[in-house]
Formats: sequence, C-alpha cells, structure tokens
Amino acid sequence: MARKTGRKPLGNKKRIHGIVLRFNDSELQMVKETMGTYNLDFTKRGVVAPFLRRLILDKQQAEDTKKLPGPSANLIYQINRIGTNINQLTATAHAKNLRSPSAKLDAEIEKTNTLLMQILELLSEKLP
Repeated sequence: MARKTGRKPLGNKKRIHGIVLRFNDSELQMVKETMGTYNLDFTKRGVVAPFLRRLILDKQQAEDTKKLPGPSANLIYQINRIGTNINQLTATAHAKNLRSPSAKLDAEIEKTNTLLMQILELLSEKLP
C-alpha cells in the first residue's frame, strides 16, 4: 500500500555512508570564504554538508560549463545592491516630484557606470 502523505521514500538514494572531515583553522577559513562567495551562511544547520557534496560531486559538471569565477558571485550581489539603491533614489525623486536629479547624483551614477564597465572588461578577459 502506497503512502498518501509525508516524505517520499528515498529508496536506493538514501545516504547511509558517512565521512568525517577535519580542517585546521586556515582550511576552515577557506571553506567559510568559499561559502561566502555563494552567499551561504556557514553557521546555519544543514548548509555545509550539501554545499561540500555539491562542490565535490558536481566539479566535473562545473568545469564543463563556462561560468564566472567564484568571487564574482559576491560581485554580482554587490552590483545588484547598487542597482537597488539607484532604484530607491529614483523612486524618492519621483515621489518628491523632482524633475531633474542633482548634479551630485549624476556624477555618482556616471562613476558607477565607469566602474561597472571596467569590471565587465576584466571579467571578459578572465573568461576563455
């Protein structure tokens, strides 16, 4: 008789083998930094093991696909935050019926655009 509710049985996919890993301080710091580039919280329960499993088992797949280097995940996150800030400033300007943004805001946007173009050029040089 099949189950009607609850978790689906894993069958032969059930994980019964365990491996214990031990890291020294510098190795653990490297793991934390790597997880940080993927915006994962090391202190959360149930995050480290799946991350390491995917990192090891999906390594061949990751090498086959063209992908931006690891630190760029954090870079993309920061760029998104900058975009959010610009959108908030624009919404505030529209709410206050400001017809033209201040010269300082124009200068900051121009500086941001220049930096983003430099970042994109550097990333395109790193990709094969």
